[in-house]
Amino acid sequence: MAFSVGIGLTNECNLRCPHCYRPDGVIDRLTLDDVRRVCEAIPVRSVNLGVGENGLHPEYEAVLEYLWARGIRTSITSNSRSLDVLPDAAVKRFHSVEFSLDFPTEREHDAFRGPGNWQGVMEALERCATLGVPVTVTAVMMSVNATRLPELARVAATVGASLRVNVYQPAKTDRFTLTYAAFWEAFRRLAGETRLVATTEPVLAAVLGVPGFAGPGCGRSTVRVAPDGRVLPCTYWPSSRLTLGDLEARGAAIVEAPEFALAREAPAACAGCPCRGGCAGRRALVGDLGAADPYCPFARGDRIALDWERAATADLPKLGSACTTVVSAT
Repeated sequence: MAFSVGIGLTNECNLRCPHCYRPDGVIDRLTLDDVRRVCEAIPVRSVNLGVGENGLHPEYEAVLEYLWARGIRTSITSNSRSLDVLPDAAVKRFHSVEFSLDFPTEREHDAFRGPGNWQGVMEALERCATLGVPVTVTAVMMSVNATRLPELARVAATVGASLRVNVYQPAKTDRFTLTYAAFWEAFRRLAGETRLVATTEPVLAAVLGVPGFAGPGCGRSTVRVAPDGRVLPCTYWPSSRLTLGDLEARGAAIVEAPEFALAREAPAACAGCPCRGGCAGRRALVGDLGAADPYCPFARGDRIALDWERAATADLPKLGSACTTVVSAT
């Protein structure tokens, strides 16, 4: 089995977004040699560069050349900076690019992320569209923007992009955490105003009855490598003792390590539930891996009905490596 691999070359960033999960007390960096070790330790299906703004890493372009030389499908999540530093020829080699936007207007977005970021993202989106590079706008669904996401999907559509929605995870603060009611109201609004491309958000997939849904890839088919060299089953996993040395020693059997086993284990409270335990990272962050996913309606005896028109499927390498939802306003 080949893995979807998430790599954070660095936790450095040119922005300081209040909802960001990246540790920022100390600057950490992987090296080109570290990336080689990852790719030689396990079979790699795809790589996404995330966590910090990877273009700030001194070996960023060398890492890209290495991944491309190996024929690895490579994508990146960026606030635009990591694309700005590359020539067109390099940008065109990405399998896909994701740009972060969290509000549908320049005023709101820049107030949240920093002055000028909206314009930078829009220019980068247009550049990728001109170059023929597939793009996605990525947003975090939070208490402060959940009702605005249909509008953001329409903004994404103006540049030919889908919207990928990640539910906020309280890795550092619960300031932006959605209530149960707000979570489902946000998805009701999206269902009413967009078309569904795909979802691996477990509780949503369960409510929709997504055919063949076997649970998220965390603990099974995805490996995350943090800038400090920790190996994780999920980008939000709160702690891990696994290192690159463990990955080299275990290879594909890394999924048998305790951290990975916990990430794919459904708690007894979820026995027989179609959400298959929901999001393990979410359960870990709220401090009770043995509890049901806080957004699971089945665990509450609640009945949620969503009628969501489907859009054409797309080739989305990150879909299998995160609890996420992709929608289209076209």
